[in-house]
Amino acid sequence: MAKKVAEYGNDSIKTLEGADRVRKRPAVIFGSDGIEGCEHSVFEIISNSIDEAREGYGNKIIVTFFSDGSIEVEDFGRGIPVDYNSNLDRYNWELLFCELYAGGKMDTDSYEFSLGLNGLGLCATQYASEYMDAEVKRDGYRYTFHFEHGENVGGMNKEPYSGRATGTRIRWKPDIKVFTDIRVSPEYFRGVLNRQAAINAGVHLIFREQKNGSFETAEFYYENGIEQYLQEKMGDSALTSIQLWSAERFGRDRADMPDYKVKMNIACCFSNTSPMKEYYHNSSYLEHGGAPDKAVRNAFVYQLDAYIKQTGKYKKDESKITFSDIDECLVILISSFSTQTSYENQTKKAITNKFIQEAITDTLKHQLEVYFIENKAEAEKIADQVLVNKRSRERSEKERINIKNTLQTKQDVLSRIDKFVDCRSRDSSVRELFIVEGDSALGSVKLARSAEFQAVIPVRGKILNCLKADYSRIFKSEIITNLIKVLGCGVEVNLKSSKDLSTFNIDNLRWNKIIICTDADEDGFQIRTLILTMFYRLIPSLIDMGKVFIAETPLYEISTKTKTYFAYDEKEKADILSNMVGEQKYTIQRSKGLGENQPDMMNLTTMNPETRRLIKIMPSDAEATAHMFDILLGDDIDGRKNIITEKGYMYIADADIS
Repeated sequence: MAKKVAEYGNDSIKTLEGADRVRKRPAVIFGSDGIEGCEHSVFEIISNSIDEAREGYGNKIIVTFFSDGSIEVEDFGRGIPVDYNSNLDRYNWELLFCELYAGGKMDTDSYEFSLGLNGLGLCATQYASEYMDAEVKRDGYRYTFHFEHGENVGGMNKEPYSGRATGTRIRWKPDIKVFTDIRVSPEYFRGVLNRQAAINAGVHLIFREQKNGSFETAEFYYENGIEQYLQEKMGDSALTSIQLWSAERFGRDRADMPDYKVKMNIACCFSNTSPMKEYYHNSSYLEHGGAPDKAVRNAFVYQLDAYIKQTGKYKKDESKITFSDIDECLVILISSFSTQTSYENQTKKAITNKFIQEAITDTLKHQLEVYFIENKAEAEKIADQVLVNKRSRERSEKERINIKNTLQTKQDVLSRIDKFVDCRSRDSSVRELFIVEGDSALGSVKLARSAEFQAVIPVRGKILNCLKADYSRIFKSEIITNLIKVLGCGVEVNLKSSKDLSTFNIDNLRWNKIIICTDADEDGFQIRTLILTMFYRLIPSLIDMGKVFIAETPLYEISTKTKTYFAYDEKEKADILSNMVGEQKYTIQRSKGLGENQPDMMNLTTMNPETRRLIKIMPSDAEATAHMFDILLGDDIDGRKNIITEKGYMYIADADIS
């Protein structure tokens, strides 16, 4: 019985109070209720300590990841103000740990630049924790607090403290009742701390991971900040030297809004092998970019296009460069700060400030112009490489369009494909395509088939080895392109800078079964393997979906006066003969090629669904098959030599050696 829906009336409106505002809707604050949200809650605590260190209060932060999944962040800054606030007539610890939208970063009095803007991070993380313990040292006192499931237990404990050190230490465990996954990986901590050390030069970030009762320690420190970080990333792969640019600007997002300050540090170079773009704002990693990314795209295209025009490097009537041509070799890191910031949301993965975008754009245009003038040799290298990228992209795009046009065809032009014989049915759930070896086999299969649902296409000789050939050569092969056209579903390949070359759409497949039918000899086996290789390289989904089959053809024809038997291997032949001993005379004939078989025999042994034998190509052995394809048909010459050395003796008698 269907559940009755309650009436939606005045009493239906409810509010979430206290910790439930986060615990029941964590994705609103952290962007996700999964591991990404849990990781963001961790960063909220780390970022508070980084804000302190960047302001010059303490140059060391220790992050500890305990084996039970709890986390501790300790800094040596001023210590969070937690005592009584006479202006608000409340204790600050209540505001900071238990009140959303309360904090010390609503203006620039305490922090010039800060990652925390909304007073959400500490409280939200506390609300989302199984427990949280905090220790604050400041003003000659040591304060401690304990929280469980978002609620304070025991209030504030305050005792005199005579030590000189100040700072904040917070240990907590994310709550599995809030997040669907709380297994934060050590790699997450290492990645975050490494990047934060780079953009906050001179700050020591220490990561301690508990393993088997002891702690493994890693330290992240960059004395020269982003320049040193880029040098470490690039190694010897840089095409040009690293440029370091800094600037400050004052402006506003709209004419009727107040001015604010923007400070930026930019490190950039070019590399053929390791392109990279990383953006940070107020120390937050801008995974989705926003304003800085738009500025980079605008400035680099503008300035490089101007330089290429000025130096006459464009060919006559050549189109201008795009950012994708620059992006292939650009290495850039921008760390910006502002006294006013508009993030897309609380997760701070993109910023939207119009003035920040304008400031970075203008700075980059100016610096690039000066750089190109003062470093002509490097400017030439950059322009030449960008043009190489552009022309390569255009060639790839042209090739992609040509391939797409070559492979796409309509049902009404299938008749133009050389020697393809279609069937009458248009129902793809019953249609079968036989891929046969040569024109003679085409004749036999054509006569033996059911014209209602069985179609035939011949392949002449051994087709191209698709593992060793590149795509441009593969798609110049008429045999292969005709096969793909007949199949109708396109291919599953991607060329560089041609993301939509893959035309595969299983809904367009015209066949229920694709049956490879070759002679039962060495040449036939090799042709069969080459056809399978084509499917494996170009349309592997057809194998995965069980659409590809091999037609077994008999090896021997054993005839008596009244009956004919077909043996598909030596064992079957022996079994048939053992049952016939002493009963009748018989003749044994080795099976002829498909082209020499009589239509009725072909129908009985190969075509008729009631009597034929098909081998389905299964995806379960795809990895092993791929490995063997690569060894026997690919570029692994050493692997092929090893196979011949180890197993060649087993086949030497069959080798065609004169």
